[in-house]
Amino acid sequence: MIANSEEFNFEKRNVVILGMGRQGLALARFFAAGGANVTISDVAPAERLTEELDQLGDLPVVLALGGHPSDLLDGCDLLCLSGGVMLQTPLVQDAIRRGIPLSNDSLLTMQLAPCPVVAITGSSGKTTTTTLVGEMLQETAGGARTVHVGGNIGRPLVDRLDTIRQDDMMVLELSSFQLELFDPNLAYGPLDRLGPYVAAILNITPNHLDRHSSMADYALSKSNLLRHLMPTSVVVFNADDPVAGRMAGWDDEETPVPAEWELDSLLAQCRTALGKDRRIIPFSISSSRRLSSRHAETLPPDVGAWASESTEDLIFEGRPFCRRSDVRLRGEHNISNLLGAAAISGAAGASVEAMGRVARSFAGVPHRLEEMRPKGNVVWINDSIATAPERAVAGLQVFPPGAQTLILLAGGKDKNLPWDTFADEVLDRVQCLIGFGEAGSMIADKVRERASFRRISAPCCAVVQRLDEAVVLAKQTATPGTVVLFSPGGTSYDAYKNFEQRGEHFRNLVVSG
Repeated sequence: MIANSEEFNFEKRNVVILGMGRQGLALARFFAAGGANVTISDVAPAERLTEELDQLGDLPVVLALGGHPSDLLDGCDLLCLSGGVMLQTPLVQDAIRRGIPLSNDSLLTMQLAPCPVVAITGSSGKTTTTTLVGEMLQETAGGARTVHVGGNIGRPLVDRLDTIRQDDMMVLELSSFQLELFDPNLAYGPLDRLGPYVAAILNITPNHLDRHSSMADYALSKSNLLRHLMPTSVVVFNADDPVAGRMAGWDDEETPVPAEWELDSLLAQCRTALGKDRRIIPFSISSSRRLSSRHAETLPPDVGAWASESTEDLIFEGRPFCRRSDVRLRGEHNISNLLGAAAISGAAGASVEAMGRVARSFAGVPHRLEEMRPKGNVVWINDSIATAPERAVAGLQVFPPGAQTLILLAGGKDKNLPWDTFADEVLDRVQCLIGFGEAGSMIADKVRERASFRRISAPCCAVVQRLDEAVVLAKQTATPGTVVLFSPGGTSYDAYKNFEQRGEHFRNLVVSG
């Protein structure tokens, strides 16, 4: 634990926090408790931050609302960023030029953690997998130890570090926004020996390209999790994902990395950082895929987690822990999430029995293919987490073509991501597409263009401005037996603070009708 070092004594130091979201508020509580001089700034005016200001209460902090004035950096010792604040923000760039170090809640949490840390990142499936890992570890421990789950999921842990014991365990979900500060050229405090007990890479696919300049820049932020590992750290990775596999040194020629992503140099750096003797643990939805790498023969027998291709069994280290038919989660992507959770929690000490109990009982996280109570024999599915086309594709693939009438609600704010695969899935499975929000019209146009390219008919397409209008239209259109899938494919930031708020609004709209 580094908490007792002078470097992390913040008393009387001047700390500026940008952003009053969950992470910014947790940072304010953490630094105020440590005796720092805290200023918290947000671009929103006070009248739009009433809930956040209530949470601050009487904390001794200075507020700078309605923008980020340049004089915030005068005398600043440390600048902390909430997840929504971009490195390209002018004030942040000014701080970098001045040599002011940066940090965030997750970096500080890992630097100061008093207990073993399991850290999980990826483009999709992070929250479900992180939640599963936490439950599998807690089920194994019973009441003997407490497993704290946080980071990019739920409430941050940085302001609760003083309540965490050395014999507890911490499971952190980490986003690219958080990991981009795990950079020795930017970060406050030491990064050497930062590494978690277990580091997991679930997948690296196009995402957040409205914030990251390229796939190489996006993948670079994810790779920061692997650049500062201790010799004893274990790396768990998805053998079905070419980038995640190559980051861990798993060379599988059957799944090449797209050349246009220009990741060769980055992947070589990852292999060098990890070294040759690193313990790596793969997971895969295919037992044959697990053995396809030329490095598979160097692994101990039965290492990792995979799905049997001859039975329904999900397997960890050669031992079945659950059958596919017993899994309550929908979709093949959730089978991958379960296998990832088994490999990660197993590396951290979870028992096979605990994995099985959780796999059979876990019904999912809110806003992730969450089936709502049927109304009028219409099934409503809340998949607000689908903030990228790829996630919406995973939601669509749960529903076999022609097995039901499927109405899709898609829209939100685009992240400059490709939509062709999404459009193909819509053409194959959807009878009615309702676009909403900033990207609604663009999504409908993409589907029509793809239909023209394939020389087939497009489904019924309608475009409205707001989510409430989309729900009203879906209710008018749906007949008994219809499934209405709310899987937007875009972010919520055109109309909501986050995907949770958007999902709650969708739920209320459905229920209120």
